[in-house]
Amino acid sequence: MQRLVKATIDLRALRRNFAHARRRAGRRQVWPVVKADAYGHGMLEVVRALADADGFCVADLDEGLALREAGVTQPVLVIQGAHSGAGLAAAVACGLTLGVHGPEQLALIEKDAPKLPAGSLRLWLKIETGMRRLGLEAEEALEAQDRLSALAAVAELGMMTHFACADTTDHPLTDAQITEFGMATLGAKGPTSVCNSAALLTGCYRRDTVVRPGIMLYGASPLLGRTADGLKLAPVMTLRSRVLAVKEVPAGHSVGYGAAWTASENTRIGIVAAGYGDGYPRHAPSGTPVRIGACDVHTLGRVSMDSLTVDLRLAAHVRVGDEVVLWGRGLPVDQVATAAGTIGYELLTGVSSRVPREYLGGEPG
Repeated sequence: MQRLVKATIDLRALRRNFAHARRRAGRRQVWPVVKADAYGHGMLEVVRALADADGFCVADLDEGLALREAGVTQPVLVIQGAHSGAGLAAAVACGLTLGVHGPEQLALIEKDAPKLPAGSLRLWLKIETGMRRLGLEAEEALEAQDRLSALAAVAELGMMTHFACADTTDHPLTDAQITEFGMATLGAKGPTSVCNSAALLTGCYRRDTVVRPGIMLYGASPLLGRTADGLKLAPVMTLRSRVLAVKEVPAGHSVGYGAAWTASENTRIGIVAAGYGDGYPRHAPSGTPVRIGACDVHTLGRVSMDSLTVDLRLAAHVRVGDEVVLWGRGLPVDQVATAAGTIGYELLTGVSSRVPREYLGGEPG
């Protein structure tokens, strides 16, 4: 491994966060969300570490098929569902559970269901309750229940929705969505799933049978104004690199592309081997926190593709080769995200494929 930048994935921390989700869920099943390569952490490594999960959730069919090819036997919910007859057939062959969020998918299923073995289809209706993204309106969902229940191929018919504002405690839209979902699921007998990480941690809804934690498993906060540490979540990914060079910038001279930062005094700087080509946000402004050893420093000027610059005026001890933490243990990803004007989700999922992943604690415990 020759690259100086690397992402260390602590699977022990992942399992601790999962255990926390399990405690919050009570008797409900816990299906971790592992879409987008498990939020940049490595989907297959994450599902192996969470071998005692009740099921898993992914975004699309390719992700679901990859889990089956890797030997995952638990239920796998493909939230976006199938979009063709071939996709529907592949899902049935692999025993995947498919989301149904629109009339086109409903028509596809009704068209192809007679060709499928009895009891081979597991479907969850996505109910539109206020997110205004994907989902059937409440009246459409009630009609879809009747139509799909009449098909011999359908073995399971679940119901799910997604909160728009669960990251904000006591948001009125959350209450409205809960009411809407209750109306749409009156008399439903299959599984129900409402809670994401934020809802699971706030406890705003407890009547579903399956919860879908995502970002909390990876050690970032899903709640506005609440830190991951305060929520008893441990960072799973630590993005590290090393100092490539140390130099002095004379007063009046600028640093980096666009001369975006100019030294007001003679300034000692460090060049760190990490940039937007690795997934560090290019839009991170001067002042974004970075940690070198036990010392907190901050960025200067624009982030380059392969490097970024940090201010070493208060870190005279730093030398070439010293380890740098860009986020993770000792520097929460949410803190970096806030400074960069984004969210932890984007930073974690944005770590590029050229960054080696190093896994710690691989044996499930």
